[in-house]
Amino acid sequence: MIRIPRPRLRQLQVVSIAAAGLLTASVLVAPPSSAQVTPQAAEAAPAAGTNTIPGVDEIVSSPNLRLVTNLPKVAPLDGTNSDLAFQDKYAFAGNYNGFVVYDISRPDSPQVVSRVLCPGSQNDVSVYGDLLFLSTDSSRSDDSCNSTAQGADVKESWEGIKIFDIKNKANPRYIKSVETACGSHTHTLVPGKDKKTVYLYVSSYSPRATFPDCQPPHDSISIIKVPVKKPTQAAVVAAPNLFPDGGFEGSETGSATTGCHDITAYPSRDLAAGACMGDGILMDIRNREAPRVINRVRDTTNFAFWHSATFNNSGTKVVFTDELGGGGAATCNEEVGPNRGADAIYDITGRGDHREMVFRSYFKIPRTNADTENCVAHNGSLIPVPGKDIMVQAWYQGGISVWDFTNSAQPTEIAFWERGPISNEQMIGGGSWSAYYYNGHIYSNDLFKGFDVLKLTDERTRPAERVRYKELNVQSQPSFQGGR
Repeated sequence: MIRIPRPRLRQLQVVSIAAAGLLTASVLVAPPSSAQVTPQAAEAAPAAGTNTIPGVDEIVSSPNLRLVTNLPKVAPLDGTNSDLAFQDKYAFAGNYNGFVVYDISRPDSPQVVSRVLCPGSQNDVSVYGDLLFLSTDSSRSDDSCNSTAQGADVKESWEGIKIFDIKNKANPRYIKSVETACGSHTHTLVPGKDKKTVYLYVSSYSPRATFPDCQPPHDSISIIKVPVKKPTQAAVVAAPNLFPDGGFEGSETGSATTGCHDITAYPSRDLAAGACMGDGILMDIRNREAPRVINRVRDTTNFAFWHSATFNNSGTKVVFTDELGGGGAATCNEEVGPNRGADAIYDITGRGDHREMVFRSYFKIPRTNADTENCVAHNGSLIPVPGKDIMVQAWYQGGISVWDFTNSAQPTEIAFWERGPISNEQMIGGGSWSAYYYNGHIYSNDLFKGFDVLKLTDERTRPAERVRYKELNVQSQPSFQGGR
């Protein structure tokens, strides 16, 4: 691994948007933005479950979910938008070219605080106190924010985690990097029990014999230990093998397990659920440095790629998503049907090491999308409604869906919002990558259109407005009062 000198890590150049053409700069401080509202479609919005395909860029929704505002992407942070994290009055939005810090103290008029230029997909993001963590899952020439693409077959190439000091939101500082095997497609922040340490469970996959730093079989994850007061001492402390007997070998319809795509931890319950390509796993994480797999499930009929997971508040259910087509295909159509590219709901039964995940049902948005729209189950979060299991979820160009799985066997959509296809002539990738509920609003990072803020107005979810978070990393799932 080639490391940039310590002074260079600590002294990132700050420039104005007027000088955004200087791509050697790593932090771009933006002037106040003027939020732009995308006009809502006809007032008589169609009810959930309609099969009407809207026109190009036309917005349709159920009456209880509306767009508040949209902030388009701005160069050089005009790459693909990715994941979101939240802290106090700020939202942190990943982008394949870096990340953006938004002030969301007024959700109807969010302001850009800073834009950090640091290319390297996917730039999955999480925050903890004064620290921000960024995933790099594309092989780079070095670990700097000025790196260039370089083949993974080159031993000196770098992939892994970058750590920023975000005490000053207008001027984040890059302070540390940690290289990990096969890079970091996603990562999950897991607070240590001593409150002095945080751990990052780093998920990556697709090893190859010609990749020096990503050798098969790669049945493991990397665990990075970060001392909160001394983050520059962060290092990989473990790489547990989650599949000692091997993962799913793959089939014509399902991916082989060569690592994990994403892990959702439920720290207060010492649980985690791993979406690992061909396998779904349940883990005991009481020992943060030695997670143990206690149950594993497969779906060789309808699941192609186990992508992500969400627990209910009581920790008695887990929802897994299937990213059929890798997020780039039209899978919300009659040809694919309702059970593929969908969510799968599992009840968690038993206790301790005898807990098992028992399949109950599938959920997929009840609308047909155009064949030019990439659409599949993607990132979502639980809406904190005491006594109910309700989540909001992104479906790429399928839009945003709010659905209730309190009855595991009969999930029901209660709200939706979507834009029409970007094009009727050809497939152009876009739509909502992540749609998360945070302190009264839904925030979505759209691959193509930018940062969206939406408002859900529904008696069934109104109790959630009384639940306030100081910090939210969705893959480090918090508990809220009133759970069953």
